Amino acid sequence: MKAANDISAGEVAQAAGPCLTCVAVSLLVMAAVAASFVYLAIDFGALASSESLRTMGKFIAEFYPPDVSAGFLSKTVWAALQTLAVSALGTLLAVGAGAVLALPAAGRFGTAPRQAARFMLNFLRSVPELVWAALMVLAAGLGPFAGTLALALHTTGVLGRLFAETLENVPPEPELAIRHAGGSAVAAFAYGTLPLVLPQSVAYALYRWEMNIRMAAVLGFVGAGGLGQMLYYHLSIFQQAQAATVLLAMFVLVFAVDAFSSSFRRGLAPAYA
Repeated sequence: MKAANDISAGEVAQAAGPCLTCVAVSLLVMAAVAASFVYLAIDFGALASSESLRTMGKFIAEFYPPDVSAGFLSKTVWAALQTLAVSALGTLLAVGAGAVLALPAAGRFGTAPRQAARFMLNFLRSVPELVWAALMVLAAGLGPFAGTLALALHTTGVLGRLFAETLENVPPEPELAIRHAGGSAVAAFAYGTLPLVLPQSVAYALYRWEMNIRMAAVLGFVGAGGLGQMLYYHLSIFQQAQAATVLLAMFVLVFAVDAFSSSFRRGLAPAYA
């Protein structure tokens, strides 16, 4: 009898035809995409014209061969280390600040602190890194310190929100069991909740570090030092060979950090399995 009811329900749904809401949403999305192309007036014909292709080919050819002289390679390695230090320190500061703000943001100190902490986290991550960098350059001057502060501020908002959501989703039973057995609130959190949230939190922090490596290179365009500042300088004076070397250094740095982060996360997972 139940099977017959299920079949009849399926037949009724099939007879009703496609979901009208789904069709309406799909049409609205397609109309929005079409309107965007019309509004932006993108001329794909000019982009694919022979003159444009010839100009792009000439520009790309100017990047070869890269400048591999000893003096310039030494400057590039130093800038790469500066970019790595900016991203690592900015991420480390954000991990500490985000963890502190995550506790009230997860509702562990009441409703008012929760709303205040979430407002702060939303504000910090709503401002892009480039805007923070421009403000920090004005406040702290040109150099890697401004880039470090910019990354730390934005990443605090991102990691704080992720840490708070991780705390909210963790099962409360282990912490409650320790409290009922006579343990303090700190001990219950340290032994009941922290081991459950630590692997995910470390994965979030490493992932943000990977992203901050790329962003630290970009922040140099507003004077925050590192590879980005070198790239901006050499492109502005049309030294494409030197710019190609900087681009290759960016690729090597990002690839190395991504490989290290992925390997570390894979090694961390069995320890908490």
